[in-house]
Amino acid sequence: MKRIIIIAAMAIMSVAASAQDFKWAYVDFNELVMLMPEMDAARATMEENQKTNEEILVSMYEEYQTKAQQYQQKAESWTPAIRQSKEAEITEIQARFEQTQQSFAAEINQLQQELQAPIYEKAQKTVTDLAKAKGLSVVFELSTLLYFDPAQGLNLTPEARTALGIPEGRTLETLQAELQAKAQAAQAQM
Repeated sequence: MKRIIIIAAMAIMSVAASAQDFKWAYVDFNELVMLMPEMDAARATMEENQKTNEEILVSMYEEYQTKAQQYQQKAESWTPAIRQSKEAEITEIQARFEQTQQSFAAEINQLQQELQAPIYEKAQKTVTDLAKAKGLSVVFELSTLLYFDPAQGLNLTPEARTALGIPEGRTLETLQAELQAKAQAAQAQM
C-alpha cells in the first residue's frame, strides 16, 4: 500500500513539475494569412482570372440572347424543320454556357487552392519556427479558443506579422476597406 502511495505522489509531483515547464502561445492565423503580401498577389491573380471568365460568359450569354430573340421574332415565318434546328441550336448554346460556368467555377476553386497552399505553408512554418525558438509546448489558433487568459500565454501574432513582412498598421479592417474600395471602383467603371 505504501508503495502505491509513493508512486502516486511521484506521479503528481512529476505532473506538477511538467506543468510548470508547459509554455503556450496563441496566434491569429487567419489574420496572418489574410494580410500576407503573397495573399494580395493571389487575390489579384484570382480577380484577373474571374474577370476573364466573366467576359467569356457575358459573350456567351449575349450569343444566347441574340439567338433567342431571333427565334422569337422569326419563328412564325420558319418551317418546322428550321424552327427545330434553331431550337436545337439555342439549347446547345444554353448547355455550353452552363457547362462553361461549371468548368470556370471548378477552375477558380483549383486556382485558389494552388495559390493559397504555399501561403498557408509559409505562415505555418513561420509560427512553428517562432514557437520552437521560444521553447513553446503548444500554439493555439485564437479563433478556436472558447476561453483563455491572455496573461497566461504569449501572443505570437505580432512577431509572426513582422516575420511574414506584414506592414505595421495593416489590419483585417483596413484590408476589408481596401477590397471594398476596389470593388466600388470596378463597379463605377462598368
